[in-house]
Amino acid sequence: MFRLVILAVALLPVGAIAGAAAEIEGVRLDGNVANTRLVVELTTPVSHTLFALENPPRIVLDLHQAHVRGDRLQGVTGHGPVTRVRSANRDNGDVRIVLDLSSPTRARSFLVPPDGHLGHRLVVDLPVGQAKGAGAPAKTVAPEGRDLVVAIDAGHGGKDPGAMGRGGTREKDVVLQIAKRLAARIDAEPGMRAYLTRDGDYFLALRQRMDRARARRADLFVSIHADAFKNRKARGSSVYVLSTKGATDEAARWLAEKENSADLVGGVTLDDKDQMLASVLLDLSQSAAIDASAQVADRVIGSLATAGPVHRKDVQRAGFLVLKSPDIPSILVETAFISNPSEEKLLKSGRHQDLLASAIMQGIRGYFRDNAPPGSLIAMRQSVQAVDPVQHVIARGETLSGIASRYRVDLNDLRQHNGIKGDRIRIGQVLSIPRASGS
Repeated sequence: MFRLVILAVALLPVGAIAGAAAEIEGVRLDGNVANTRLVVELTTPVSHTLFALENPPRIVLDLHQAHVRGDRLQGVTGHGPVTRVRSANRDNGDVRIVLDLSSPTRARSFLVPPDGHLGHRLVVDLPVGQAKGAGAPAKTVAPEGRDLVVAIDAGHGGKDPGAMGRGGTREKDVVLQIAKRLAARIDAEPGMRAYLTRDGDYFLALRQRMDRARARRADLFVSIHADAFKNRKARGSSVYVLSTKGATDEAARWLAEKENSADLVGGVTLDDKDQMLASVLLDLSQSAAIDASAQVADRVIGSLATAGPVHRKDVQRAGFLVLKSPDIPSILVETAFISNPSEEKLLKSGRHQDLLASAIMQGIRGYFRDNAPPGSLIAMRQSVQAVDPVQHVIARGETLSGIASRYRVDLNDLRQHNGIKGDRIRIGQVLSIPRASGS
């Protein structure tokens, strides 16, 4: 879900990791002029605590239920604001790593799960030139980043059949099939998870669809429909986001009912705010959500052009009720015109439903690749990949196309990234895997 950040990050409880102590397999310190990064390589994920001290300035990292051998930090030299890295095994079973600093700096940390030949890693970033007050409270971080939740809303259902094609095809049926195919693709994407507002033929009120998505703290809401028009020649896909008037009307409604709402905007309550502050907070959240919606919609309509004709190439704006959640980027996809006999036939085709689902997925993937929310697994992987490029050692029987498919990268990108012409590779050759292209 889009979240408006109002206060400092809340403290999370310390959670012990069950099982044997994690071993620290290596420690690296490097970075660039803007950021210094400490990477701790681990045998298993751990919970950890990060805090700052002053006089002299230090960053302290406690890894709970872990162990380090003294030689693991050999060769680790200073970089950026870090002048020295020290470590020790503590009596309580933790490992303490101390970064001595030349000047105070702000630190953030996250854990990254295994990816290719890389194992579990704990990453600490120290942006250069961003000082933080000493003695800051400890922050304990869970072992892994969260999945992005995409709420998929199949339009109509139950007593509401939606539009009807000339051949008797009902909108509620075909859009549910497309929604399920899209959900399967999202669930297969690392770092994403789908939620269907309806997974069968039953009726849901429009606000119920919004409420279900918000209850799952969705990061994106995608409503699937099939258009209809009196002119049976009308054809192609369209993508909608909320109009300015629709946003204004919804804001007025939310502000009028704020005294009954405990969790309105990304976890920030409005019922204890005066009218002016509540209006400002709601406006900020709505504006950010609509801007994100437009970016997603632009990606999706561009991808849909590869699956068939588009009715309108530009993103459309309307006051559809299901798009009115003020804290979730929301789009409505009109997949085709069910009133057009040829498109009605396509909508009934499993192959064309797959094409539509794949195109929508491509747009969603492309958006989150470039706009992954902080704390998400996708953002963590992208951040660590800047220092830890994935490498693959070619084994017997592997093909270049198979390797590209495994890492979800474009085959041509893989060739270009490694200076390969054609498809000839050799056993033992090391390939550097580029960032996923989203194609």
